[in-house]
Amino acid sequence: MSSFSIFNSQFSIVNHRLVDGEVVHLVCSKNTRPLKNPNTIVLHYTAGRSAETSSFYLTRPDVGASAHVVIGRDGKVFQLVSFNVEAWHAGRSFYRGRAEFNHFSIGIELDNLGKLRWDGKRFVAECGAEVAASDVYADDSGGNISYWHKYTDRQIRVLRDVCRVLVSEYPIRHILRHSDITPRKIDPGPALPEITLY
Repeated sequence: MSSFSIFNSQFSIVNHRLVDGEVVHLVCSKNTRPLKNPNTIVLHYTAGRSAETSSFYLTRPDVGASAHVVIGRDGKVFQLVSFNVEAWHAGRSFYRGRAEFNHFSIGIELDNLGKLRWDGKRFVAECGAEVAASDVYADDSGGNISYWHKYTDRQIRVLRDVCRVLVSEYPIRHILRHSDITPRKIDPGPALPEITLY
């Protein structure tokens, strides 16, 4: 397989696994169904306290969710599921006449606390973690202001790099947000800039 050097990527894909870039590979034995020719990437946030703890949580056999990749705030990448195996990241999902996105998509989780609340003194995530004001993104697009955990520049650069490599290896036609494919979800939220195919 090619190393995608035209993209100056720190990653390549060998046997449906990211290599280089110091990727940490975990075992997620609960996922066994083949994933052939994935054509969509679905982006999520973890809502967890770190990329490492979220990654290990998603590999647990008693947890009904998983993802192909988790990208940390420092750009560290964890791969949980090979790209030729279905991960359980999309749940009940539909978009433009297609449903059940787990069957044809790659799920990428970004280490991010998600939507925050202001308790009058501090910004707090759903898991109870406090977020510094400098790490808060304020969104007023819905008429009311809402607060979100910012993504880091390094994390976004690595996400774009991973997406470019996936687009080069697989017939990817769409990069969607989890909220695009199910009204039940709000991730990855407005703090994440648009990630496009090109």
